Amino acid sequence: MSENFSTDPRSTAEIIQLTIATVDEDIYWDNVWILQARGSKEELIAASKLCESHDPKVRSLGVHILGQLGIPDRTLPQQCGDVLLKLSSIETDSNVLAAIGIAFGNLNDPRGILPLVKWKNHPNPGVRMGVVLGITSQPDQLAIDALIELSADEDADIRNWATFGLGSQIEINTPAIRDALFDRAILELGEDDPMSEIRGEALLGLAMRNDPRVISPLIEELQSECVGRLAVEAASILGNARLYPALVDLQQWWDVDPKLLQAAISHCRSDRS
Repeated sequence: MSENFSTDPRSTAEIIQLTIATVDEDIYWDNVWILQARGSKEELIAASKLCESHDPKVRSLGVHILGQLGIPDRTLPQQCGDVLLKLSSIETDSNVLAAIGIAFGNLNDPRGILPLVKWKNHPNPGVRMGVVLGITSQPDQLAIDALIELSADEDADIRNWATFGLGSQIEINTPAIRDALFDRAILELGEDDPMSEIRGEALLGLAMRNDPRVISPLIEELQSECVGRLAVEAASILGNARLYPALVDLQQWWDVDPKLLQAAISHCRSDRS
């Protein structure tokens, strides 16, 4: 990745043409980063024009630029969102739809919720993933309902990100959210990723909401042969004495984060003040 975008002698138009023509993903994303980092009105106008192209690859490039224009400090976010909203109303290409979802998420623009949730049942998993990434962290009921539905998606990666969004990216605490998290805590079976990670995200989300149903599956998780950091973090947050024996036994082999384990043990001691 270029560290000196400001001294790159190429014009914005030249970089765009080279990016459209390249088949090298590293070059593509390096150039996108340069255009994003420049972040001026020139790049906004250029990206907006790309979004009007008949070629979906070109439209995707425009969306990628707009999603993080001005990084690390965003510039013209309202105008970027305006272009994405217009495009989302007419777009049909799966790759572009997925990019729009990610871009709305990067912009943290709540205006993207309404168009994005309409794609939550799209047959392409990339589009559904874009929906999840676009609406995560939005405390809007429409977004929350969509994340709850997507937390049970047939695609494990989508379930993972949706569960993460529900569990720890919002503080809202409702029975529907807790029920969705509990379902993932008990239905995601096996030690392979991402199932174990989904389970961990669900356990953490339930612990953060002090749901008593989390105790039994959390004990089972702590006594398993593959204990993730999220489960120990959940135990530390709960501070429940019923978790103490499993945590003490875990000292015999768990070396992922010894400080976190000791904190969890301390928090779950029945005699702590």
